[in-house]
Amino acid sequence: MKKLLETLCGLLSGAALFAIMALTFFDVAGRKLLSNSIPGSLELTELLMVVVIFGALPLVSQRGEHVVFDSMDNYLPSMLRRLQTIVVSALCGVALLALAWLMWQTGNQFLESGETTAQLKILKAPFLYGMGVLCGVTGLVHLAQIAQPPQVLEEGEGAAL
Repeated sequence: MKKLLETLCGLLSGAALFAIMALTFFDVAGRKLLSNSIPGSLELTELLMVVVIFGALPLVSQRGEHVVFDSMDNYLPSMLRRLQTIVVSALCGVALLALAWLMWQTGNQFLESGETTAQLKILKAPFLYGMGVLCGVTGLVHLAQIAQPPQVLEEGEGAAL
């Protein structure tokens, strides 16, 4: 399951990031060489950034690559660090699952009202659904971390969630 998550989220984020790079290249080249930029390139970049960020979120959580404040961890007993990890993972998991539900509900509202982007008239609902699904997956990743065995810390190394 871990490998599937890494593959799907990695491909999704990587493809969106590549699309941003190509779009920016052709937009700048068109502006400089032809005095004409790609219509709606800013909107497309914004939508693709949503895909990059939310596509990478489950991977960042799974690998524990979030920014953490761990300067006190070396002074805390391992049992307290484990409790801290459980509490933080549970809170993050529940918060992300709630956010996923809210995004899904907003996606439903946007679909009903036909909400689109300003210039290119791209429906926003599919992006909100995707954000909701990826937040839900990230929430499940955090909840799954509760069941993982504690990591053994080497001397001088702080605990990372």
